[in-house]
Amino acid sequence: MYPANKANLGDLPHSLTSFVGRRREISEVRHLMSVSRLVTLTGVGGVGKTRLALRVAVDSRRAFEDGVWLVGLGELNDTGAVVDTVSATLNLREGGGTSLEDLLVEYLTSRKLLLILDNCEHLVESIADLTSTLLHSCPDLRVLATSREPLGIGGEAVFRVPPLTMPEPDRQPTISNGLNNYEAIRLFAERAATAAPDFAITERNQDVVLTICRRLDGLPLAIELAAVRLRAMSANQILQRLTDRYALLTKGSRGAPARQQTLQWCIDWSHDLCSHAEREMWGRLTVFSGSFELDAVEGICAGNMPPTQVVDVVTSLIDKSILIQEGVDGTIRYRLLETLRDYGMERLQETSEVASLLRRHRDWYERAVIEAERNWIGPQQMDWIAMLNAEQPNVRAALQFCLTWPIEAEAGLRMANGLYPYWRARGKLREGIRWLRQLLAVADCKSGFERIKGLYVLSVMSALHGDADSSLLNAQKGSALAAQVDDPTATALMADAAGHHALFTHDFAGASAHFESSLAAFRTEGHILYMIWSLLGLAVSSSAQGDWARSDECHREILQLTESCGESVYRGWSLLGAGIGAWNRGNFSRAKELAEEGVRLARSADNRLGAAGCIEVLTWIATDEGIPRRSATLMGIVEAIAQTVGSPSAVYPNLLVHQEPYEKRVRQSMGDRAFTSAFRDGFRMRFEDAAAFALNEATGGFRAPAVSKTTSLTRREREVAQLVAQGMTNKSIAAKLVISQRTAQGHVEHILRKLGFTSRSQIAAWSIEQSQSAEPE
Repeated sequence: MYPANKANLGDLPHSLTSFVGRRREISEVRHLMSVSRLVTLTGVGGVGKTRLALRVAVDSRRAFEDGVWLVGLGELNDTGAVVDTVSATLNLREGGGTSLEDLLVEYLTSRKLLLILDNCEHLVESIADLTSTLLHSCPDLRVLATSREPLGIGGEAVFRVPPLTMPEPDRQPTISNGLNNYEAIRLFAERAATAAPDFAITERNQDVVLTICRRLDGLPLAIELAAVRLRAMSANQILQRLTDRYALLTKGSRGAPARQQTLQWCIDWSHDLCSHAEREMWGRLTVFSGSFELDAVEGICAGNMPPTQVVDVVTSLIDKSILIQEGVDGTIRYRLLETLRDYGMERLQETSEVASLLRRHRDWYERAVIEAERNWIGPQQMDWIAMLNAEQPNVRAALQFCLTWPIEAEAGLRMANGLYPYWRARGKLREGIRWLRQLLAVADCKSGFERIKGLYVLSVMSALHGDADSSLLNAQKGSALAAQVDDPTATALMADAAGHHALFTHDFAGASAHFESSLAAFRTEGHILYMIWSLLGLAVSSSAQGDWARSDECHREILQLTESCGESVYRGWSLLGAGIGAWNRGNFSRAKELAEEGVRLARSADNRLGAAGCIEVLTWIATDEGIPRRSATLMGIVEAIAQTVGSPSAVYPNLLVHQEPYEKRVRQSMGDRAFTSAFRDGFRMRFEDAAAFALNEATGGFRAPAVSKTTSLTRREREVAQLVAQGMTNKSIAAKLVISQRTAQGHVEHILRKLGFTSRSQIAAWSIEQSQSAEPE
């Protein structure tokens, strides 16, 4: 059977502007990638390294069946977070006591995948170390890096990205004689037409446009910044200002490379063309990391501006190509190009606003985090998760600011404590542990609730991460501090921490006693989120002791608390626990119902760890129902998810007990070869397809023979399907069958719709299997 088409795997962004030229560069980089597993694109800022890398990736992604993944490193300032950032891009989450780097190596070892490491120059040593480790351990991994300097490791192929093509200095081509064949001219023309729809290169302005592009040395960023000025100027006016400023800059900075001089001038010039308010806002916006929303700009950067003026200034900066506007999940966000952000930060440093802006930035995101925690158990939980996903660069920047002085660290503790539900739900245990350790080390507050809560969170996350010693140490420290304050909630939190430590060291009776104690206090205080933490722990420890009645009571209460307000994450975990309980009592139909409901909920919440646990239960049920191939495929799904987010047995130890005997049963039933084939089918599924398969929803992916029983194609459609299986394009099919290309395309679309498929390779696999099944024995 053919594997499903995975050319659409990865996280490549969709470009909103056209890609101009670079055919030779694309061809050369692709050739280098065929002979070297690490290719680094180097060049000055603004030359187009990132755009070229993305274009090469789009053109090459069919060669990487496990996807092409873009890791943006430009906003990263912490060398220790490189592994975290790469892992987060791949949706890896740590589990057990294994380091995240080891998990990354384990995950990539068996995958054919391309990583794009973008903007490496400021972290070149740590990125080089990680890249070397990955390439030595993962034979089918390729890395495409962009950096202002090479990574400097063995096997690296370096490609210096040149400016866009332009006529030689002694040539003066015209519109009628090949001027548009040059990339710099075409880029200027396309961006100019976007900025000023009435603009076109004509015989009257062709010499001016050519001179502008030459003055800008063919640098894409400089050309785009110049072309946008056609909204307010003629080409002649642009050239006049460009000529004056370029001469002045060359005289003022002879030591810098010419292209850097030109780009510096171009940004200087854009800055000069801004109003005073726009310049101020440009500088203030550099306080953000990554992207940001308008309300954050209003809350942090407005100064004395009224909200209406803030909107006007932001809009003007977008019009002048200073700010980039992008839509993310229906929300409008903004960002600065790295080069423009660096420039604006230099201007901001010349003012007295830096410290107050950084503090306002921290205060804004601290409030956002605290508000998310306060409303975590509620119908907007998925919205809060989406918000925190988008704001991770800004949240990390705010936490980093809190490490600057001890007086700021208490605010950082509040943030880190508030982030605990998010970190736990998203599997970001290692990141949370790292921040809390640093903040607790520098915080002035030697006692008080925030420090106790910080020790609680650090203890529980350490337990979940498999570090029993750290879990115990921090639980003891927190308990000692809690004994000094008259706060029932602080005491209960440390009892809950002790319960988690006992749970993950298999002292289930001790864990139950601690959780009963913390639950009683949280119930009295009315802390619903804290109650759910203890209820879930108590349900797990009770089930581990065989006390199914108490475990069921806990799950019923969790479901009652969460269903009434539309919460998703903890409800999913509780459905899993209740499903395990029903299965252990022999109520398989109820177990299946609960597990399937858990998969649906986990899919909607992107809770992959919870989904893996529920699918594990469905694996047992499929085995007991005598459907070994389905069971083996489900086992492959669980294994694939476990490699990315950790094993669900870290939360529910009972899952581990049944895995080995059930796999043995299925192997004996099917035979090793058939088992391996079915297991591989599940292992290679995307998460969305895997969830659909677990729920018996028709996806047309890996169960093509079953589709053919209920779907009939016309004779012509079967004929077209056979030609698709032979690798023919729509144009070739049209010629073969003497029909129009549009008709051929229509037949292919009908086939995809009837069979529920999404790609031609799925049609090919289906057609081949149909032919094989029709052959006589």
